[in-house]
Amino acid sequence: MSRERSLSARMLPLYQKYLTRDVRYAVLRCSSLRGHIFSNGVKMSDIDVHIVKLPPMRVACVNGFGEGPEGMAFEKMKAWAAAHKLLGKPYRLFGYNNPDPSPGSPNYGYDVWITVDGSVQADGEARILEFPGGTYAVTRIEVNHPESDIPGTWQKLVKWMENSKYRHGRHQWLEEHISQLDEMGGEQPFTMDLHLPIVE
Repeated sequence: MSRERSLSARMLPLYQKYLTRDVRYAVLRCSSLRGHIFSNGVKMSDIDVHIVKLPPMRVACVNGFGEGPEGMAFEKMKAWAAAHKLLGKPYRLFGYNNPDPSPGSPNYGYDVWITVDGSVQADGEARILEFPGGTYAVTRIEVNHPESDIPGTWQKLVKWMENSKYRHGRHQWLEEHISQLDEMGGEQPFTMDLHLPIVE
């Protein structure tokens, strides 16, 4: 996810009226890209959005914290999943900021989830969570430049919601990583599904 962390006082009220803390992070971290996003000829609503109902899921969760916590969290998860012989089996990977970036600090956190069955128990740095599921507006993104592609697409997705019949839900926003853990790393492009929580 992008490392942008600040939002001008002029922009913040425009988003606070309809964003809860869970999604506001996306706007907070892409304010410096605002001129590019609005001036490159691409409409913010010009994305392919699907409404998806995620089922309840049992997940193992690890956290990375610091500068660039996403990489830390995925390295932890890869090692944990390998130790539990999960690599090579079907699973889904999700992530989100926890805690969110804060002004004046380069550090923030990122949680990574991997779906597991009832035989897998918490141990080490992994805890087990029962995710209740929920309804999401979902768009897929091919990421070549993470610091602009991801926050820019989050902005478009939020704008799409603002102009739709849906409102922002209070369940967890999610980034689903389509690659498998043993395929991650390096600078190659990757694919994500951004899940924005919604309610009617």
